[in-house]
Amino acid sequence: MGSPDFAVPALRALAAGNYPVVGVITQPDRPAGRGNALTPPPVKIAALKLGLDVYQPEKLRAPGAMQKLRDWDPGLIVVAAFGQILRPEVLNLPQHGCVNIHASLLPRHRGAAPIQAAILSGDNETGITIMLMDKGIDTGPMLAQRAIEIDPTDTGGSLFEKLSVMGGELLLETLPPYLRGELLPQPQPAEGATYAPMLKKEDGLLDFTRPAAELERKIRAFSPWPGTFMPWQGITLKIHQAHVADRETGTQGNKDKMRQGNEETGTQVVVNGLPAVVTNAGLLVFDELQPPGKGKMPGKAFLVGGRKWE
Repeated sequence: MGSPDFAVPALRALAAGNYPVVGVITQPDRPAGRGNALTPPPVKIAALKLGLDVYQPEKLRAPGAMQKLRDWDPGLIVVAAFGQILRPEVLNLPQHGCVNIHASLLPRHRGAAPIQAAILSGDNETGITIMLMDKGIDTGPMLAQRAIEIDPTDTGGSLFEKLSVMGGELLLETLPPYLRGELLPQPQPAEGATYAPMLKKEDGLLDFTRPAAELERKIRAFSPWPGTFMPWQGITLKIHQAHVADRETGTQGNKDKMRQGNEETGTQVVVNGLPAVVTNAGLLVFDELQPPGKGKMPGKAFLVGGRKWE
């Protein structure tokens, strides 16, 4: 059970590992792109290439969904970024339960957006947890964990790719001893649990009353989705890359002089030829942004072609 690209390496690993995959459940095809063409989820595309049976219920509560599962009679269900909470009748169906590939070091960052949450929180590391699912949200006992360092340049997209590959690898290492009964699930630690809720487009609004370092992490965490943005002169600017600068340094406009560093939070300034905004702690300097109807552009090119920034 899975839908996005994150789940594809796990599906391919299972098929390559000589496990008889009796079926794949994924989300229905959705409209996507400029033409809103009906587009299958990545897991469906991978499953069909592997010659696997695919089922796409809107919800597992849909009529016939449970009967489909019973017909398949799985000994184990592997779940990776499926996007639905499994009811007890699903959890209890397979002999070996439902095993989830979760993209964090549980109990930290339970929930739907653990990859973005790890970058946004400034964590030094994250990882993969293979866990046996229960009725809670990512609260089940753990089978295995593997950590990875978060690079200072990592985005949500780059970390997504690293963890998706790691998830497939760790799954294949974990399943044999688990299915033989040699690996017993261990309860999650009682301390350190956090929750990473599902993200929405509006979550990408940059709040300049927050520190610049936090906003820079947000820009990386929310890349490529849901993205970050700010209002400017009646339009919405998408912000793709930024860095933090000290509030008292840099140049103002074309004048080679030290800035006073006493501008109000939210003031737009120019720092070393790049657009920037004053936050409550430091300057957020935009390296790459995107006006409506145009492609991504460097900050310097935006200042040359754009309206007055300061």
